[in-house]
Amino acid sequence: MPASSPSEFVSVHGRSLEYRRIAAAADSPTLVFLHEGLGSIGQWREFPERIVEKTGLPAIVYARYGHGQSEVLQQPHGVDFMHREALESLPDLLRALGIARPILIGHSDGASIALIYAGSGHPVQGLVAMSPHVFVEDISIAGIVAAKQAFETTDLPQKLARHHRDARKTFHAWNDIWLAPAFRSWNIERFLPAIHCPLLAIQGQEDEYGSMAQVDAIAHQAGGAVELLKLEHCGHSPHKDQTQRVAEAIVEFVGRC
Repeated sequence: MPASSPSEFVSVHGRSLEYRRIAAAADSPTLVFLHEGLGSIGQWREFPERIVEKTGLPAIVYARYGHGQSEVLQQPHGVDFMHREALESLPDLLRALGIARPILIGHSDGASIALIYAGSGHPVQGLVAMSPHVFVEDISIAGIVAAKQAFETTDLPQKLARHHRDARKTFHAWNDIWLAPAFRSWNIERFLPAIHCPLLAIQGQEDEYGSMAQVDAIAHQAGGAVELLKLEHCGHSPHKDQTQRVAEAIVEFVGRC
């Protein structure tokens, strides 16, 4: 299995972002992994290396501002934080790293960011959206409330501290904005018709943060071909809950991009 390089740092909008390269024989396109709302590079575990090994394509795994070893968040998120990531930070990051036509592999909030990016006219070779959010459901809010309770009553802060420079800030930035009344109307469906690249949407039947309505909306509204993978006995992290099946689906999809 290919090994990722040690963490490097790149300046995006004046902020230091952590990233790692996973080398492969091919030069292009490049797989770009976008983590979940509480994610970091390390929380992907060996999943990116597995995909690189099977596809022969290079990859970039990075931590957004406020995550991992990237610069610590200095202010709360706004309702538009995923839009800002997709329309400002991600384009600048890809330019800085010389990636012209990525294959985006996003999980949860990272999948939403990938959808906004692709739906805004940026060149994308292909897109994998695992457990994406395109609108807010009651189940989404219930899951966020449960996460807050876990953070306050379990060892979740200690677990997150293994992956983030300031786990408390990382958690509250994500949790607080999702529970803000203004966020209830958050919706990115308007970006879907402009997505023309091949798209694979993956959703678990037991996802505690969203229902099949999320990927069904993508399938019905996206402007290009959409493949759906709906998994039983699978929660919010398909690449951890059903690693082999999800990896096989992604490798096959990437081979068609």
